[in-house]
Order: sequence, then structure tokens, then C-alpha cells
Amino acid sequence: MGSKKKKLKKVNAKKERYAKFRKEKNVSMNLTMPDLTPEQSKEKQEAELRISRFLRFNKNPPLKDLKEKRLKRK
Repeated sequence: MGSKKKKLKKVNAKKERYAKFRKEKNVSMNLTMPDLTPEQSKEKQEAELRISRFLRFNKNPPLKDLKEKRLKRK
């Protein structure tokens, strides 16, 4: 098999000209949550408990159509 010659990419003159105006972007972001007061942390915990209880016990009831179909089958 013949070996392929690597072609050099054509340099874009416009990119070269305006490269000096391009700023480097910081890739990593440091996000830290603020410290909560004891009252706020208690409130947050209670809210999480309420949400978890709601999701645990309040399931979506089956649709009326499904109920009717099940009753007809019996």
C-alpha cells in the first residue's frame, strides 16, 4: 500500500489576524454553597423530608379507562 502524504492545513488569515483579541476562557468553575444558619439547615431538612414523603406515598392513581377495563375483565 502506498503511504499518504500529510497535507498541511491552510491557515485562515482572518483567524490569525483576530487571534490577539480572543480571550482565554477559564474552564473550571469553583462553586461553593453558602454556609446555612442552624434555622435554615433545619428548614431545608424538613422540606426534604416533606418532599420524600410526598414522592413515596402520593403515587399517580391509575387512569379511569384502566379501572373500567379491569372491572370488565372480572
